[in-house]
Amino acid sequence: MAFEGLTDKLQQAFRKLSSKGKLTEQDVKTAMREVRMALLEADVNFLVVKDFVKRVTERAVGADILSSLTPGQQVIKIVNEELTQLMGGTGARLTYASAPPTVYMLCGLQGAGKTTMAGKLGGLIKKQGKKPLLVACDVYRPAAIKQLQVVGEAVGVEVFEKGQINPVDIAAQAIEYARYYGRDPVILDTAGRLHIDEKLMQELRDVKEAVKPQEILLVVDAMTGQDAVNVAETFQKNLGLDGVILTKLDGDTRGGAAISVKAVTGKPIKFSGTGEKLTDIEPFHPDRMASRILGMGDVLSLIEKAQDTLDEKGAADMLRKVRTQSFTLEDYMEQMNQLGKMGSLTDILKMIPGVGSKLKDVEIDEAKIAKEQKKNVAIICSMTRMERRNPDILNASRKRRVAAGSGTTVQEVNLLLKQFEQARSMMKQMMGSGGKRRFKMPFGLK
Repeated sequence: MAFEGLTDKLQQAFRKLSSKGKLTEQDVKTAMREVRMALLEADVNFLVVKDFVKRVTERAVGADILSSLTPGQQVIKIVNEELTQLMGGTGARLTYASAPPTVYMLCGLQGAGKTTMAGKLGGLIKKQGKKPLLVACDVYRPAAIKQLQVVGEAVGVEVFEKGQINPVDIAAQAIEYARYYGRDPVILDTAGRLHIDEKLMQELRDVKEAVKPQEILLVVDAMTGQDAVNVAETFQKNLGLDGVILTKLDGDTRGGAAISVKAVTGKPIKFSGTGEKLTDIEPFHPDRMASRILGMGDVLSLIEKAQDTLDEKGAADMLRKVRTQSFTLEDYMEQMNQLGKMGSLTDILKMIPGVGSKLKDVEIDEAKIAKEQKKNVAIICSMTRMERRNPDILNASRKRRVAAGSGTTVQEVNLLLKQFEQARSMMKQMMGSGGKRRFKMPFGLK
């Protein structure tokens, strides 16, 4: 996962500061040397690192910091604030044209994941109630048009293509089509190259001149590290960018691109690709990313992920069932299905403050967990409706029948029932005595 190495090294440096009751200026400078090395090893731009460490050191050696009761925590707070500012300060959103259709032009090198990201972006915008149109302007790469059609169909977004004619003509015709059929926004998937050359840049400039895009978004592969920043800088000089989209941020990358790109190009990161699924796209929030890098979790993103998966009515129904002690195996199965939709369990746990750093040496077998969930669903589906709603009636003969019907054993049926009882008991405890809540429920429920 991105930033793991950087997070570990930063936490080691801050652990030494936090263990001291009082800090000296030399303590801070020693810690900053470790921070500098950690950032450089993460492939952050050298000049960016130099400026960042200088700003943090100047703030951290102030008299009010060194004389505070928790100087170590104050230094970490400063690092968090400066890291947030380095990556843009606040999240940058897409802008829309005053007269539709709005045109977003995606560009980048071949292999960065541009076509897949076009589909992800289209799917995300569709969820917001709009009717996006994907446009196949990559007429050179074999199967590029077909790939866009496949991802477009998967996310339920229409794809406009005219074969392998001039990309400028395709883009212009797509705008007219979108205007006539009420499609907005238009997302152009332009051609890439294995390297930057004048022919690529001229074609992109021609498309830009023809359709006047609202935003030009550069898609870069985060796994290429500093090279991604160099690519972004070149595109900015030659084409002019409005934002950057980082792909493969879930991979084994050092994370330098995410930290450097805003400082080097002056353009914000607007989205990040966090997985292979077409739903694995997130708006880029500098403050949340800084918290992740420092191992402080990301509760807000976790809540948003849950809200995208759970609907308010479903959450209210679940709360009512817990209150009235009518939580059944059917509800338990629904919870398992919804948890699976939220994505990788490892990624979810890492968003919880204090948990991510403890997972370093813990291997979570995602495939095994998914297999167990499928088995549990099979067991529940092999029960009658009465048994699912009242599992207490499951005697020995019923359990043997359920096990035979689900291809499992009686022991596995008993294990599922035990897990169900534990989940039900935990929910009762969370509700507190007399059905009163001890915690605030999500989604604003009462």
